[in-house]
Amino acid sequence: MQTLPLTLVVMTYNEAKNIARCLDSVPFAAEKVVIDSGSTDDTVAIAQAHGARVVHQEWLGFGPQRNFATTQCNHDWILALDADEYLTPALAEEMVAKLPALMASDACAAYLRRATIYMGAPMRFYLPSMGEKMARLYHRDRARWADVRVHESLRFDGPSVTFQARFNHENNPSLPEKQIKVLRYAELKCRDWLEKGKPVRMWQTPFVFALAFLKDYVFRLAFLDGWRGYAIAQTAASYAVYKRMRYYEMRHNPASLESAAHALTRHGIDR
Repeated sequence: MQTLPLTLVVMTYNEAKNIARCLDSVPFAAEKVVIDSGSTDDTVAIAQAHGARVVHQEWLGFGPQRNFATTQCNHDWILALDADEYLTPALAEEMVAKLPALMASDACAAYLRRATIYMGAPMRFYLPSMGEKMARLYHRDRARWADVRVHESLRFDGPSVTFQARFNHENNPSLPEKQIKVLRYAELKCRDWLEKGKPVRMWQTPFVFALAFLKDYVFRLAFLDGWRGYAIAQTAASYAVYKRMRYYEMRHNPASLESAAHALTRHGIDR
């Protein structure tokens, strides 16, 4: 497969089991850069063995970390993948065919469609897992990641295109790993809310659970994926509720910020 003037960027922290698959799925990238925030497993050695240049950067938060990664790239066009994501052969072929024209255009970014593997098997009906559009390919001078701790998105104001083939996401191999991620993401989101002074509206919490569950289980068709769909909807609704309870605690018991930070770091959930 031909090489194109593109940089693949992957952010890592203890991703030894995933990083090789991710890097190898983009054989056409002229450059591969891994931004590692202090892995204690074999992530760095494996990444280097699979052709990546590894840059160490202490964790800044998802948005700032991605923007830092952009500064480490030698090519204008950048493909951002997470370590537990990888291109399918079909998407790799589509990108090789279409990237030269895209790179010669004035486009800011491109959307990729992500399919999810959950509980060891692909989701078959749940809409966000069947081809969720995500802006992951961008021109470094025409787009920038939002400077938020979590749930970052690519911001740009200009033309974009969409690739049709999917890339895969190995979404948390087990429920305990999913719950650990939920705990970490909720803490980061609440810290963003705290900095912005978002009002506390605990009265909404019971309705939030019901509406979030209904949205995923019914309107996004999770129920068609059986008990796996129920698990996804329940986890999403619980996350929506937990964020609000944790934010209420932060506002009413500021000492919990330091206590929680120590506990999350001690158990390897945050860094």
